[in-house]
This record gives sequence, C-alpha cells and structure tokens, in this order.
Amino acid sequence: MNEELQKNSSSQEEEINLLELALKVWGERRFILKACGYAVLVGLVIAFSIPREYTASAMIAPELSDNKGTGGLSSLAAMAGINLNASSGADAIYPDLYPDIVTSTPFITGLFNVQVKDLDEEIDTTLYCYLNEHQRMPWWSLITSIPFKAVGWVVSLFKEEELSDTTLDPFHLTKEEADIAKELSERISVSVDKKTGVTTLSVTMQDARISACLTDTVVRRLQDYVTEYRTNKARQDYLFQEKLFERKKKEYEIAQESYAKFADANKNIILLSYRAEQERLENEMRLAYQVYTSVAQQLQMAEAKVQEITPVYTVIEPATIPLKASKPRKAFMLLGIVFLTGMCCVGWILFGKDFFINLKNARENRRVKLGEESK
Repeated sequence: MNEELQKNSSSQEEEINLLELALKVWGERRFILKACGYAVLVGLVIAFSIPREYTASAMIAPELSDNKGTGGLSSLAAMAGINLNASSGADAIYPDLYPDIVTSTPFITGLFNVQVKDLDEEIDTTLYCYLNEHQRMPWWSLITSIPFKAVGWVVSLFKEEELSDTTLDPFHLTKEEADIAKELSERISVSVDKKTGVTTLSVTMQDARISACLTDTVVRRLQDYVTEYRTNKARQDYLFQEKLFERKKKEYEIAQESYAKFADANKNIILLSYRAEQERLENEMRLAYQVYTSVAQQLQMAEAKVQEITPVYTVIEPATIPLKASKPRKAFMLLGIVFLTGMCCVGWILFGKDFFINLKNARENRRVKLGEESK
C-alpha cells in the first residue's frame, strides 16, 4: 500500500511539474510569437539571398558480361543486393567504380575546357571560367570575403609576380585550379544500383541549361573513358596486326614481282638450273601469299574483336533542362529556422531566464557581502 501511495504521489508531482512548465511557456507566448515573427523575416532574407541551383540527371545502363554457368548463382546474389557479374571477367572497371572515375583529378580537369552557354545566352565561355568568374554568391559571403581579399592584396604587394602558364598540368595544379576542381567534383554526383547496375548521374549548377549540357557531356566522357579502357588491349593488337599485314603484303608483292621478272626474262630457256630457280621463286611467292592471306584473316579477326568488346550503353533517361530549382529549399529552410527559434525561446523561458536571474542575484549578494566586510 505504501509503495502504491508513493507511486501515485510521484506521478501527481510530475503532472504538476509539467503543468507548471506548460503554463510558464504559455505565459510567455507573446515573446515566442514575436521571436518567431522575426525569425520568419530573417528566414525569408536568407532563403532569397541564396542563389538558385538546378540539378539535371541522366540514367544509363551499362552492358554487363554474361558469364555462363553462374546464372542461377548471380540471380540469387542479385536478390541479396550483390552483383557477381560486376566483379567477374576481364573488365576491371565495373559500375561501382564510376563515382571514383568521375571525381578523379584527370577526369575533372578534362572538363575545364568544355564550352558552356547559359539559358539566357548571356554567358558563352569555358566551364573553368564560368565557375571562376560567373558564380553568384550570397551577400554575406561578399562581406566575409573582404578581409581575406585585403590580406591577399597586401601579400601580393610583397610577392614577386609569377609568369602565367596557360597550359593545365593535372599533376601540378595551382591553388585556384585545385579549388575549382574541388567545387566541380562536389557538383557532380554518381549513384549506382548494385542490383541492376543502372547508373544515375546528376550535375548541379546555377543555370538550368549548363547543368543539362554538362550532364550530357559527363555521360559521354564516362562512356568514352570506359570504352577506351576496355578496348585498349584489342586496339593495340589491331594496330600490330595492321602493321604486320602491310609488311607481309609488301613481301608478297616483292616476291610476286621477282617471280614475274624472272619468268619473263627466261621464257624460252629449258635449262634445269633456270627451271629450279623459277620453281624456287614460285614457291617463295606462294609462301608469301599464304602468310599474307593468314595475316589478313587475323587482321579481320582483330578488327572484329575491337567491335565485340566495345561496351554498349543504353540511355534510359537522357539529361533534360530542369524547370524548377533544386536549391535552396525555401519552405524547408524557413520552417527549420522558425522551429529552432521557437525551441530556443522555450529553452530560454524554462531554463535560461532563471539561470541568469540566479546568477545576477548571486553576484549582487556577493557585492553586498564584500561591501559589508570592507566596512
């Protein structure tokens, strides 16, 4: 009985405490509403000061190798989210590596010279120049960057001018080039579905047309990169077979010409020595022809091999110019600022206000005690 009474009394005390806190907050409702009103104004200023950005996306399905004997196992693995075809075979570049390829320094710096044009056709320049000179910034970024620009200007007065090099060296980037490469890599996103291998590539830019065009360019560059890697060995073999074909063709033509000249010059001679020489030249010509035809067949096979291993990509969803901005999300940002403001106000009413009042009273009592002791 005593335990039940204690539990009931404790629960009643908790209800009373919560009710007191709720009444305390309700008593300061005007302060909370006023603070939230100011938060709405601040949120609107922040939301409309951030430049709008547009995201364009494209979906591609790469060709996967069909390994015999693993069909049942690969289908079971696909149900578990594992793609066995991606890690098997001679192809070392599978879709899981596409995000690393797209964000690599050589790939990113290769996009610097891509020509871009905005939707209003007011900007027509390279991607590097667009990211470096035509980016809109919030007004507070301009204010906060003034001290750093001033320090940089002062440092430049005491620093010797360096000769400008227009050539881009991915092995040795300048600070400005490295910053642009980092910003560009952050604006490109690649996600891969491990079950199906479908790759979704998206690019975010401050202009809708530039984001769509750059998405299409990145897709094509990625396809060319993978194609060049997969066909590198086959293309080298084809070039070798082509050189060998030209050499064997020349050798056959030389042997054919030698045999024809000897036969024409010794048409009426019946000596066995001449006949033996003619037979030797004829055998050399036939042997050169056999080698020539064999190399020609190998050249055709090498050419067919290049075409066979060239990957084929199916564009499921091409890049299109987005109609709505993806950033900033004004409504979400505004609700977040108002919510945080309201929580801060409630925290101030329940805990902060009493804490500062107690701290102020403690300081005043301490001063009084110090004054009485001095007397």
